[in-house]
Amino acid sequence: MNKIVECVPNFSEGRDDEKIRAITDAAAAVDGVTLLDVDPGADTNRTVVTIVGSPEAVKESAFQAIA
Repeated sequence: MNKIVECVPNFSEGRDDEKIRAITDAAAAVDGVTLLDVDPGADTNRTVVTIVGSPEAVKESAFQAIA
């Protein structure tokens, strides 16, 4: 049976579309993950990203998003 995990990191950027795109592109570029949702909030200047996949792929995706 394949294991699937979810990761919901919050990033302290909710207004700059270019930075948000760079974060989500990096997260989505990892094989074995699916980017389920991106919720930028200009008022809170925070973006919430939801990724799912195998444990190793999700871990790598999260690290790529912050690199």
